Amino acid sequence: MSKKAIVVGAGIVGLACARKLALQGYSIEVIERSEKAQGASVRNFGMVWPVGQPKGEKYQRAINSRAIWKEVAEKANIWHGEVGSLHMAYLPEELAVIEEFASEKSQYSVLKPSQITSEAVVQKGLKAALWSNEELIVDPREAIAKIPAYLQEQLGVQFHWNTTAVEVNHPSVKTSKDQLLQADLILVCSGADFETLYPELFGQQDINKCKLQMMRLISQPNEWKIGPALCGGLTLVHYEAFKQTPSHGALKAYYEENHPEYLKWGLNVMVSQNGSGELTIGDSHEYGKDLSPFNQEFIDQMILDYLATFADFKDWSISSRWHGIYPKMMNGATELVLQPQEGVMIVNGLGGAGMTMSFGLAEEILNEL
Repeated sequence: MSKKAIVVGAGIVGLACARKLALQGYSIEVIERSEKAQGASVRNFGMVWPVGQPKGEKYQRAINSRAIWKEVAEKANIWHGEVGSLHMAYLPEELAVIEEFASEKSQYSVLKPSQITSEAVVQKGLKAALWSNEELIVDPREAIAKIPAYLQEQLGVQFHWNTTAVEVNHPSVKTSKDQLLQADLILVCSGADFETLYPELFGQQDINKCKLQMMRLISQPNEWKIGPALCGGLTLVHYEAFKQTPSHGALKAYYEENHPEYLKWGLNVMVSQNGSGELTIGDSHEYGKDLSPFNQEFIDQMILDYLATFADFKDWSISSRWHGIYPKMMNGATELVLQPQEGVMIVNGLGGAGMTMSFGLAEEILNEL
């Protein structure tokens, strides 16, 4: 008789864990409080982003995740684009960072402006761009909606939609529908909702919540494509991988002196394009335990203005705006894995890297069972 597992949360972390456990022979039930996942897992760029991860264990986890994403996308009939990424450099400080970064890693290269084929890249003032072929794009709204069907049909995972886990006490999970589900292993993968199940434990962690504002532009006319995911110099400031370069401090100092508002609101401006030609753009980062539910228009405008310095599109019409909230570790950790009691595991705190890291993290922590 196979072992049973319950996974709380049908976002990308929960889905990754459910997949891994099913492949290990577990009988799986997933509890999700909405009729489909509505949290941070569908409110992002859909970027699987190895280039941003520091070399070593975290980079390898991202590469492993990318391989699993390809496998899952093919089996679940999810559009995925192996488009890579371009980080544009217009400032001397940005150029120094990308040259140093590429010099240490043979898989990346620095392109001259004449070598860049994307029509979306602003050529005026462009010094060079960092090219990586590793980045993969999915549409998170499509992917997170289709993966449960794949898990159910091909791996036998059972889903309880519109059902809230209200109490966890191994071996049982009590639900809002007055069910008492039982399992050998319980995984709590509920993002910011982890606070409601374990308020005291949540309060003991060096964890905060991050709010990001994002937008989506309409499908570009005549199936026009931007090619790779595109990033400006603020991305070089944001990601841990680039912080290891000698010139990173000078680049950050430039923005502190000339554009402190960008750093105050945590701007990291990027754009990805999905299979329908829509462009997802963003984002900002605000931190706090109790974040405002209201978007701030000036932040959206800052994102759009900065984006226009390195990218141009055929149609800038905005089809939707939103914000996402995710838990983030504030002590430098890239995830939070806790065992509040025997047979219960909390997997949380991946910050903004859930799409990039979840499949790889699930492999690592669940291989150890």
